[in-house]
Amino acid sequence: MDNPPPLRSFGRIKSRPIKPRQAALMDSLLPEIRVPQQPFDPRSLMPGAAEIWLEIGFGGGEHMAGQGARRPDVLILGAEPFQNGVASALRHIDERGLKNVRLQDGDARELLAHLPDASLERIFVLFPDPWPKARHHKRRLVTPEVLAEFARVLKPGGGFRFATDWADYADWTLERVLASSLFDWPARKADDWRTAPADHLTTRYEEKRLGDCAPVFLDFTKR
Repeated sequence: MDNPPPLRSFGRIKSRPIKPRQAALMDSLLPEIRVPQQPFDPRSLMPGAAEIWLEIGFGGGEHMAGQGARRPDVLILGAEPFQNGVASALRHIDERGLKNVRLQDGDARELLAHLPDASLERIFVLFPDPWPKARHHKRRLVTPEVLAEFARVLKPGGGFRFATDWADYADWTLERVLASSLFDWPARKADDWRTAPADHLTTRYEEKRLGDCAPVFLDFTKR
């Protein structure tokens, strides 16, 4: 019997029609910067990159593009299944003329599976779909299996940043990360998770405050 497909950790693939300019970029720019769809060494995409980062669920791409503009020496991989978000990110990449961003327009777990061990310095999971209803919690991205993949692709001492404005999801993530014994959480006081990190870039989505608490930022380090 075939194994069932993995449970999706995301909702809709597309909502409103994509604007003509962005649709054109989906046809022209996306094929040029799409990550390989088979195992690959990310350093081959940008030889000489100082570091390699991955943002999972980049939404409209504001944070990813902003970090890419701030750190042109860093190769940033981004994964997002929502086609409207991919189209928006392409616009940001095109407008800024970024040469250090590559995209996976699909499930991040497929991209993770294609990355070699210890190939990344940082992973960002910022304001993912909270799946707030108890019966949907199994769809949340943060699972023991995904955390094990994070630990596999991160270099020792590499960083994993998780941010959410849903209190239950913050607790959920902290509990599972600490139970994994794969990461350290160096926070010592409330400001360490209540205050945005110095290098964080606030997005319009974050400013909407759609959750049930102020944003929580959890920075973990691979052991």
